[in-house]
Amino acid sequence: MSSRLLGTDGPPGGDTQLASHWRQVVPALGVLVLITAVARSAVTLADSGILLEAVLDLLLVGTLGAVMLYIGLRLPTTEVRPAYYPRIVLWVAGGVTVMAVVLALRVLHPGVTVQFAFGTQAVFLAIGSLSGLGIGVHEARALDQARRLEEQNDELKRTERKLEEAVTELEASNEQLEQFAYAASHDLQEPLRMVRKYLELVEGRYADDLDEDGREFLAFALDGAERMDETMGGLLEYARVDAESDQSDRVDLDGVLDDVLTDLQMRIEESDAEITREPLPAVEGDERQLRQVFQNLLANAVEYSGDAPPRIHVSVDRDADRWSISVSDEGVGIGPDDAERVFGVFERLDGTENPDGSGIGLALCERIVDGHGGEILVDSEPGEGSTFTVELPA
Repeated sequence: MSSRLLGTDGPPGGDTQLASHWRQVVPALGVLVLITAVARSAVTLADSGILLEAVLDLLLVGTLGAVMLYIGLRLPTTEVRPAYYPRIVLWVAGGVTVMAVVLALRVLHPGVTVQFAFGTQAVFLAIGSLSGLGIGVHEARALDQARRLEEQNDELKRTERKLEEAVTELEASNEQLEQFAYAASHDLQEPLRMVRKYLELVEGRYADDLDEDGREFLAFALDGAERMDETMGGLLEYARVDAESDQSDRVDLDGVLDDVLTDLQMRIEESDAEITREPLPAVEGDERQLRQVFQNLLANAVEYSGDAPPRIHVSVDRDADRWSISVSDEGVGIGPDDAERVFGVFERLDGTENPDGSGIGLALCERIVDGHGGEILVDSEPGEGSTFTVELPA
């Protein structure tokens, strides 16, 4: 038979009617076996007059026929595709053929005189057909399951290709955005410095000639220029994180923390901050970038300490193949709705009410830590302080 007739492919278009004809073969075989059982039982009863013998013939052969009829009628309601019905019929025919060959070999065996009664032959042939039916249905289900898995695998491959294309497009888009941010922040710095410089000149030469409103307006302009300059600097740092990253060095985080505390010494003294620490490990990474991370985290802890003097603790923990370095404070804390938002670009710890800072510090921290194969997390409650945890590969 052709591969299409054997059901290796689903029946396309007009083959549905052909599959319907194949579906009727198994129930027809079951009816045939039932008719044979009834006829044989009637003949046995007429010949011998023994009711028990006739009933046994009817039960032995008829039960097998009833099973075949039931399975044949149930097949269309199962998940077996009609395309596999020819295979099932072939297995039934194969089972009958095997039993017929066994009977023939037994009868034709040299030196053995055996005569199988019709009832015995019918039972053997019915058993063969039922066995073939069971094997055929099992194979059809296995083939159908294999086909379903292949379709799912094809769908997964298509989805994977789409995801890869989306990732490629996203990476290209991110690269373009980074290049734009770098170019914009870099090109804006010079005119911004010029604006700030001339505002300072105006303040130095003509501040005494201005009235109170004029001096206030000038102060606002200088403050805006200063904050804009800080924002441009932060955006520039954010845009060139990947381009300037060199993670091949062994970085002593204890030494990094010493340098950060030195840089923040004036702010620490002015705020009367108390900073305690645990010995920190050495990790693979970019020293300059990791220094930015700790400087931003400690500066934020001091800045958002509330009315009380800042109390900050730097701790470390080892979990399997990762170091967890935490910076904890007792400051104003962060609301649960803001825990993710604070890592966005131009987001500030306490929303937009506080004009201080560029709003890029924590976004820069997250970008640097991600580039080092780590993760940065925050655990905080409003009014109870915050703990920022930097997880890095050990």
